[in-house]
Amino acid sequence: MPRYKITIEYDGTDYVGWQTQKDGRSIQEELEKAAFRFLGEKVDITGAGRTDAGVHALGQVAHFDTSKIFESYHLCQAFNAHLKEQPISVIAAEIVPDGFNARFSAVERGYVYKILNRRYRPALDAHRVWNVVFPLDVEKMREAAETLIGKHDFTTFRAAACQAKSPVKTLDEIRIEQKGDRIDLFFRARSFLHHQVRNIVGTLELVGEGRWTAADVKAALDARDRKAGGPTAPADGLYFAYVRYPSSALDKSASPDFNGSGER
Repeated sequence: MPRYKITIEYDGTDYVGWQTQKDGRSIQEELEKAAFRFLGEKVDITGAGRTDAGVHALGQVAHFDTSKIFESYHLCQAFNAHLKEQPISVIAAEIVPDGFNARFSAVERGYVYKILNRRYRPALDAHRVWNVVFPLDVEKMREAAETLIGKHDFTTFRAAACQAKSPVKTLDEIRIEQKGDRIDLFFRARSFLHHQVRNIVGTLELVGEGRWTAADVKAALDARDRKAGGPTAPADGLYFAYVRYPSSALDKSASPDFNGSGER
């Protein structure tokens, strides 16, 4: 049975998240329903990251096995024909080695968090950005972000419900870019804790407002206590941007451009 790798983009506003749950629609469930309709067989689709309710994706990756053979274009078309009423799109597909695993083969993941920093609410980007009405000092946010780069115990920025065995993670990059009233925060690491990005963004927003300093962020990190950190930023502004795999797991591996806005 061939194993397929698919890349998906979606608007997570009206979903309970990636993972199938008892109550509410999930991205995983809708993909599996679509697959059943054109394959005629049940498949289990495994994602690279379990995005939360309301979180979006530019380049979520998943894999599944099926007895059917498809060309990449036709597989994407088949999925999208059965997802046309939903804001979910399969944008790439390919056959990969049997040992490939969308979640465990990954060596890097990227997220982008989008802030609209203006007094007036968004009309076109509603539910796709965090609208912060107080002016933010991006330079101070960058300075504070530097204290979080590297290998640390991120308990302060970890959700209480996080199931990771250890709170120790290596955060390779936080890059903050401002274009007009738009502020994009890019995060790069092998893996992330539950709510880690949103908790960091909520903390850096306090710095941007002038209520916290870089020293306060460092003290919060060292406290290793969720109560010492800032609030959790809304899900609306978070996007799962890309996943990268080693050539040993995947011959044709490429991530979306992560040097610009993170958008396509």
